[in-house]
Amino acid sequence: MKRLGWHGVCVVLLVILLYPVAWLLVSSVKPANEILSDMTLSLVPDRFAFGNYTEVFKGAAGIDVWTFLSNSMVISVGSVIGNVLSCALAAYAFAWLRFRLRGAMFAFMIGTIMLPIHVLLIPQYTIFQRLGMIDSFWPLVLPKLLATDAFFIFLIVQFMRGLPRELGDAARIDGCGPIQTFRYVVLPLSKPALVTTAIFTFIWTWNDFLSQLIYLNTPDNYTLPLALRLFIDQTSETSYGAMMAMSVLTLLPIALFFFAFQRFLVQGVATTGMNG
Repeated sequence: MKRLGWHGVCVVLLVILLYPVAWLLVSSVKPANEILSDMTLSLVPDRFAFGNYTEVFKGAAGIDVWTFLSNSMVISVGSVIGNVLSCALAAYAFAWLRFRLRGAMFAFMIGTIMLPIHVLLIPQYTIFQRLGMIDSFWPLVLPKLLATDAFFIFLIVQFMRGLPRELGDAARIDGCGPIQTFRYVVLPLSKPALVTTAIFTFIWTWNDFLSQLIYLNTPDNYTLPLALRLFIDQTSETSYGAMMAMSVLTLLPIALFFFAFQRFLVQGVATTGMNG
């Protein structure tokens, strides 16, 4: 009975957590007037309005939805590649190599986690403006290539420190230098941490609104989060049904990406260096 009661509590909490997602899915096929009515919280629509998705695929501001999708994909995939490569190299240096001021530099890197993003917006914007990169994807992707996300560096460092040092010693005996050791020994064993970094980078970049709003000015460069804004007061009235349908389409790539790689999240917690 105790186990049954515990599972019942978990099911109730799960229903509460998933209710907003279910409401979003149902609202995407509701007429706009029904979404705004007193029955907003209902999960059973009076009538279905599949035309919301048709309106979405027509695009907004004269731009089709595939343009917004491709922009989001380019920025997200570029951020994933940049973050995984640069953070893995930085983490390898901190975890396995010995050099002067390593401890001080690592502490300084960890300290940057406490800086609010709002403190960095103005100086970063000034730098990219002088470089002529405003209204392009570079301000959103280039920092990822320079290992600026200290959280992911710390995550990978902690994982690499758990790898057996004997593997590195064996690699050096076989004639491997630091680069070869990183490529053939450390990198393959760090796959769970790298995939975890890729998953969270993709999700955070895909859902990012503030940075994209600041750096992207032309609708042709808009991503899906910015495109949602175009359905608000687009033609003197807000298209709530299309906005809900667009939100569902925005969530699909995130869900697919997560379900495809979620097993590596569990593996990253449970694995050790010898069974990576």
